[in-house]
Amino acid sequence: MSRVDFGAHPIMFPQPVLIIGTYDENGVPNAMNAAWGITTDFKEITISLGVHKTTKNLAVRGAFTVSMATEDYVAACDYVGIESGDKVPDKFAKAGFHATKSSFVDAPLIDELPMALECKVKSFEDGILIGEIVNVSADESVVTDGKIDPKKLKPITFDPCNNTYIALGEKVGDAFKDGMSIK
Repeated sequence: MSRVDFGAHPIMFPQPVLIIGTYDENGVPNAMNAAWGITTDFKEITISLGVHKTTKNLAVRGAFTVSMATEDYVAACDYVGIESGDKVPDKFAKAGFHATKSSFVDAPLIDELPMALECKVKSFEDGILIGEIVNVSADESVVTDGKIDPKKLKPITFDPCNNTYIALGEKVGDAFKDGMSIK
C-alpha cells in the first residue's frame, strides 16, 4: 500500500452537516451551517464556530438547536452557511425555513429539517461551543419502530476534500456485534 500525504487539514469522513438554530434578542430565528461538530458525551455536543450572528445569539439566549441537514434541503442548508445573518436579517425565511419554538430550550426547531438536538449552552470559549443535549426530537415521518430511521431522515455529510455534500450509503454491519466474531 502506498500513502499520499495531504498535510494538516480538517479531513474526517463522514463529517455531519449541522444546522444550528438560535433566536436573537428580538426572537427572530437564525440558522447557520456548521460542519465541525461531534457528540462528545451521551448528553453533550461540541462544535467549532467562529464569530457569527449565531454566537451573538448564544450569548443572549443560552440555547440552540442542532438539526441534521438532509438531502431534501441541500440548497437551503448550504445557503445558511454562506450568508451572514448580520447582513441578511431574514436569512432564515429566505432559506425557506419555518420555526417552531422548542419546548425544552429557548431556540427554534426548523420545521423542514425533521431531526434536531435541543441544547443549552454549557460553554463557549476560544471558538468552541459545548452544549448540553436536553432533548432529541424527530418528526414522526422519519421514525420507524420507535427509532430515528436514517433512510427516512436522509442526512448528508460534508466532503472537505472536494467541497461537496454526500448522501449516506447502505448498512454494512452491526455495531457491538460484528466484532464478536473476532473476539
